[in-house]
Amino acid sequence: TSVDKANVLETFQFWKDVVTEVHAQYPDIELDHMYVDNAAMQLVKAPKKFDVLFTGNMFGDILSDAAAMLTGSIGMLPSASLNAKGQGLYEPSHGSAPDIAGKGVANPLATILSAAMMLRFSLNQEEAASRIERAVQSVLEQGLRTPDIYSEGTKKVGTTEMGEAVVAALRAQ
Repeated sequence: TSVDKANVLETFQFWKDVVTEVHAQYPDIELDHMYVDNAAMQLVKAPKKFDVLFTGNMFGDILSDAAAMLTGSIGMLPSASLNAKGQGLYEPSHGSAPDIAGKGVANPLATILSAAMMLRFSLNQEEAASRIERAVQSVLEQGLRTPDIYSEGTKKVGTTEMGEAVVAALRAQ
């Protein structure tokens, strides 16, 4: 789904035209267009409707923050910006969060999962990526939670403890 605001901003008509033109080279991929306000609503209403959302940085930043709440927290979302050669910039989708820096409450899982994406998409290390993802899943199944995803019945841990638990789960595999 290509997301734009062509009904209000002329520059997005250019976006839409280019996306449509490039899409013609990939007829096996389904393409639809959606205005960003509707995309935000649909993302909350029916997130499984989407496979890939394709948009510019500004709308992508807004939509990824909204989508984060589908996982429980922005601290759970890895991300990648890839070029045609598979080279990329891998980072959690959240920002630096200077307000919680040094407090031991940040969720390291998005960073860890971003490393798994790097292994998979840029370094062709599928098994290593899968091991990391299984370790994260194992830690979550154990009930460990940083404050952003904590709920009653789970164990609240800090940044370091969560990271160490993932390392221990990796070693246990």
